[in-house]
Amino acid sequence: MKKIALLGALALSAFSAMTQAAEADLRIGIEAAYPPFAFKTPDGKISGFDYEIGNALCAEMQVKCEWVEQAFDGLIPSLKVRKVDAVLSSMSITPDRLKSVDFTKKYYHTPGKLAMKAGSVVNDPLVDLKGKKVGVQRASTYDRYASDKFAAAGIEVVRYGSQNEAFLDLASGRIDATLADVVNIGEGFLKTDSGKGFALVGPDFNDPKYFGNGAGIAVRKGDAATAEKFSNAIAALRSNGKYQEIQGKYFAYDIYGQ
Repeated sequence: MKKIALLGALALSAFSAMTQAAEADLRIGIEAAYPPFAFKTPDGKISGFDYEIGNALCAEMQVKCEWVEQAFDGLIPSLKVRKVDAVLSSMSITPDRLKSVDFTKKYYHTPGKLAMKAGSVVNDPLVDLKGKKVGVQRASTYDRYASDKFAAAGIEVVRYGSQNEAFLDLASGRIDATLADVVNIGEGFLKTDSGKGFALVGPDFNDPKYFGNGAGIAVRKGDAATAEKFSNAIAALRSNGKYQEIQGKYFAYDIYGQ
């Protein structure tokens, strides 16, 4: 009887392990506070372009994916310690990040931009923003650029845990400007009630040294197999029209870039 019970327990354990493995072939990290790319609906569910593209990629690869939500600055650390298998969260492919993680091919590419009070004029940011406060999201490409360029020019850099927090402080007058993705500013701030009276100003920010060559899906260093699967799936979605279908829900233009 003991042998039968032991065999039964082992079988149950093996079945449980297989079931758990089947529940999530890939765990994908995402920050759900970056509209329109990722945000929470009123009922608490994740939505947005990143989320829908991710689900479409998983369907194309025929794998089951589990979304793991957390703050942006914790996404790469979670990838490194294997809490997630990939990060799909509007993360730019930059030389600095490539030192610690690998990336798929891009799935979109948009420039950075400043948001300020409507009517503000910025021709040379390093001159015209001197003495002002500029908000950026902590650990973002905009944080790195502002830390290197703005701070040295006498511009005060204010860092936030999420871009939404920077928008709130801009609307309330606690900072003078915010540097962020042009689409995120337009869709996540300017089109909201809080964004009334504000506008995109100044030049585009697209220096590849800081902003890379588009947003990609981060994977662990050396995980070429996962990166290739995602890259092939991105190409497939672009080819079969699914990418354009999802894009059309959020944007009236092509954000894939050149």
